[in-house]
Amino acid sequence: MRDFEDNHISEAALGESLSKIRRIGSLRSCSSSDCFSKVMPPRKKRRPAAGDDLSAKKSRHDGMYRKYDSTRIKAEEEEVFSSKRCLEWFYEYAGTDDIVGPEGMEKFCEDIGVEPENVVMLVLAWKLDAQNMGYFTLQEWLKGMTSLQCDTTEKLRNSLDYLRSLLNEPTNFKLIYRYAFDFAREKDQRSLDINTAKCMLGLLLGKAWSLFPVFHQFLEQSKYKVINKDQWCNVLEFSRTINLDLSNYDEDGAWPVLLDEFVEWYKGKQMT
Repeated sequence: MRDFEDNHISEAALGESLSKIRRIGSLRSCSSSDCFSKVMPPRKKRRPAAGDDLSAKKSRHDGMYRKYDSTRIKAEEEEVFSSKRCLEWFYEYAGTDDIVGPEGMEKFCEDIGVEPENVVMLVLAWKLDAQNMGYFTLQEWLKGMTSLQCDTTEKLRNSLDYLRSLLNEPTNFKLIYRYAFDFAREKDQRSLDINTAKCMLGLLLGKAWSLFPVFHQFLEQSKYKVINKDQWCNVLEFSRTINLDLSNYDEDGAWPVLLDEFVEWYKGKQMT
């Protein structure tokens, strides 16, 4: 009986061994890729860890910040006044003699969008302390534009309203008015020729003084060929202090003869 059981167990073990050998043989006979797919379970995609996601976001944010920061720095550099940039700007209009002359001035006015005869150009010349009408020297340009903190066409265009506003301040207007006389006259002459005087008076007082059209008519028919600086300055004082009907004008006052004659002519004109 014992021998029978031992033989039975041996046959069972042998059968199991043969079965394993067959399986191993079949595995070896298949291709390596097929075997790998049959034996190994499919790989699951690795889900990004929280730390990886934060790193990617941080990298993107750093890139965006660097781009923004470089743009901001460039903008700040453009806002800060630069003498070098101002000098380069000057030579866009200046000739070889370091002066912006009539041709350069025409292009300059075109670029800033202002007619050469516009009163704001007179105010700009005053800020630059320009000595000759129609010309800007290098020294005048650098001094004046530094004062205005303008080193580009765009910056000056943005400052035009400020320059115009100076005419609304009585003290500044008086300074600009006095400056205009010396700016417009020929440098070898002490007086201003009558035609230039009429143009400059119209530029400065044409809109501010209601009697200017009548005063202009008086100058047109008068014998005057020039106006001196005392007459020039008194015209401004007259426009500011004398009533439109001339009722407070004192003929015995210290007014120049030019204005005495204007009052007499105007009263005679009203009577006819």
